[in-house]
Amino acid sequence: MALREILTFPSPELKKKSVDVANIDGRIDQLATDMVETMYDAPGVGLAAPQVGVAERMIVLDVNTEEPGKDLLKLINPVVAEGRGSVLWEEGCLSVIDYTAEVKRSAEVLVRAWTVDQKEIEIEADGLLAVALQHEIDHLDGKLFIDRLSSLKRDLYKRKLKKILRDEIPPREASRSAGI
Repeated sequence: MALREILTFPSPELKKKSVDVANIDGRIDQLATDMVETMYDAPGVGLAAPQVGVAERMIVLDVNTEEPGKDLLKLINPVVAEGRGSVLWEEGCLSVIDYTAEVKRSAEVLVRAWTVDQKEIEIEADGLLAVALQHEIDHLDGKLFIDRLSSLKRDLYKRKLKKILRDEIPPREASRSAGI
């Protein structure tokens, strides 16, 4: 197991669309293990492969903060097959330093994916799990939650980020504010 560096905005790697995982093998299993360790260390409730510099369609999630590991998901090639309703949810991101904002998402989703055990699964989710799934799958398409905000809010964040970087707050400390 190894901690991986989490890329932060405005890294161009975060804007790239990920490719499907063709073979679920030992390399993918190791990547998933590294991503889980990195996610828990950050700490966050989700992490997508592009956030650690790998442009492949894989995410890890664990929204159960009371019992870490109990509800851990390692998903390969996930897609939102259906979405119903809408919800506003306060989101943060391990790749977006020191910023949260309300984002409109589907209230309920059906996600199809593969596991590291090469099993095809469907997940019906609502609440935090639905939001986290959509948030992480967005990363696979080169989108950050700030891309779903108004241009005014994005510009305000960019100015805030410049100030953070100018004041040299270490990114790991600033990002601990609540990443999904």
